[in-house]
Amino acid sequence: MNQKILPASTNLKDFELFLQSEYEVGIFLEIHISQLKNVAKMAHTHNKKMIYHVDLIHGIKSDEYATEYICQDFKPYGLISTKSNVILRAKQKGVISVQRLFLIDSHALEKSYRLVEKTKPDFIEVLPGIMPWMIPEIKERVQIPIVAGGLIRTAKEADNALQAGATAITTSNKKLWEYFRNPVKT
Repeated sequence: MNQKILPASTNLKDFELFLQSEYEVGIFLEIHISQLKNVAKMAHTHNKKMIYHVDLIHGIKSDEYATEYICQDFKPYGLISTKSNVILRAKQKGVISVQRLFLIDSHALEKSYRLVEKTKPDFIEVLPGIMPWMIPEIKERVQIPIVAGGLIRTAKEADNALQAGATAITTSNKKLWEYFRNPVKT
């Protein structure tokens, strides 16, 4: 992924804005299974690569069977999940895998490290992304590219995460989509 921002859509209106943007890769966070066919077709028509958050697809259980179905029928660029079985199946299907980790406390972080050792995802998404001081530690420990997401509201917060070593920022904030598409530094 060669983008600093991964635009995240939570509805069709945001998705249509993404389709009209210059960004090549986007994320769909919350979607109903009945909308996936149309979304995948629209993305293909606009030469966009989609990453779907499997845990947030309504109407389907987020497990290895759903992952196989999504990979076969909708051919995503990538899948995001907190679940190891989803990440492992995505990797088997040749789809970019993004393991989502929540930075809650030290115990959760250690548990996440063990999970990542097992799944070896292509990327790790750390939430909340407004904790840039954690990014170098996690990156050093897992040796996997980091994507930061969650609660990043300003360009400065996004820049801080990127400067700390994040490969990209996931955000549904359209002001940040625009800022990084056409940054105006003051």
